[in-house]
Amino acid sequence: MDRKPNLDDPEYARFAWGRFRRLMAWMALVTLVVIGAALWILEKLHGPMPIHMVIATILGVGLTLLLGTALMGLVFLSSGTGHDEQIQDYSRDDEDDR
Repeated sequence: MDRKPNLDDPEYARFAWGRFRRLMAWMALVTLVVIGAALWILEKLHGPMPIHMVIATILGVGLTLLLGTALMGLVFLSSGTGHDEQIQDYSRDDEDDR
């Protein structure tokens, strides 16, 4: 049986977490670009903005993108390292008893 490497292996864990960090770094860069675009669009549509709107836009757009990236990255990390397959499926045990 060919098993996927998992995060119990220190070398593979270093590789997997490094890949996650690279994903987050790239998405942080994309987030900065999107924040800049959002501020530019709002400036063109509504003219000068109060500082509170600028801060709210930065936090709203930035945190939304980074949180979504972190959660999806962790899903991919879990799936790619075999952690999802290691979870015992109790519903299958019930079916086997029948």
